[in-house]
Amino acid sequence: MREVVTAALQMGPIQKADSRKDVVERMIVLLDQAKAAGATLAVFPELAFTTFFPRWYMEDQAEVDQWFETAIPGNETAPLFKRAREHGIGLNVGYAELTPEGRHFNTSILTSPQGEIIGKYRKIHLPGHAEYDTERAFQHLEKRYFEPGDLGFPVWRSQGGVMGMCICNDRRWPETYRVLGLQGVEMVMLGFNTPSVNSQMSSEGPEDRLFHHRLSVQAGAYQNATWVVAVAKAGVEDGHPLIGGSLIVDPNGKIVAESTTEEDEMLVHACDLDLCTFGKETIFDFKRHRRIEHYGLITSQTGAVAPNE
Repeated sequence: MREVVTAALQMGPIQKADSRKDVVERMIVLLDQAKAAGATLAVFPELAFTTFFPRWYMEDQAEVDQWFETAIPGNETAPLFKRAREHGIGLNVGYAELTPEGRHFNTSILTSPQGEIIGKYRKIHLPGHAEYDTERAFQHLEKRYFEPGDLGFPVWRSQGGVMGMCICNDRRWPETYRVLGLQGVEMVMLGFNTPSVNSQMSSEGPEDRLFHHRLSVQAGAYQNATWVVAVAKAGVEDGHPLIGGSLIVDPNGKIVAESTTEEDEMLVHACDLDLCTFGKETIFDFKRHRRIEHYGLITSQTGAVAPNE
């Protein structure tokens, strides 16, 4: 067996007024719990150090940039990485990245248990809109504050297996998992911040949101014979609720652990990466069964085009 004892470290709400110092202290408490449970890998949510700021419309770039990290680890986040290194735990953590060139990305990184940053991913499928939308119940301005990721969907060898990352809305797109699957991925780590109500259709509430979340993650895991660790930032942030539903899903698409709260909460599971092998060598043996001569539309066009009547 190639077991990776994995801690999915869900975080409860982070308010606009909460300092990074306070948030990092909460994260360290969770990390200590992961160490006590024997974990060697800890997965935190998307935008783990701040509130989900894309819900707020801002025109002043300096106001926007306060939510971004110019270095990881930085002065305020360094204690988290120090504690992970002391515990011998690899981290997957999401944050808003401001590059030295002034570019803005929704980013996650992967560290080794020794504390080395070995991988970076930048969110590709940005949801929402770029300008203030009077028709929405609340704003979702990721397209305003972030550029689409420019690093593709890479994988890295760590923890004895092949590891990949994606972020939030990426989980809803089968292309995400398939590109990772074509590189032999055995664990996909993803953080998310998902509003509890659809801003464009109020009848789609938490039950439906959680259904679609589970559906996307379980399908991606099964269809690519990979573990998926999906971790929420949840609860009510300044009056705006986010779903929980943190999950660890096995390579058969079965949920083996799921959160029960919308607060800081740890899930832990010994993920045997060898369980990926059967699916990858049978029904999802890509080399034997894929027929790429028929898949051209996937990369030749973006929008759907129906045939003429």
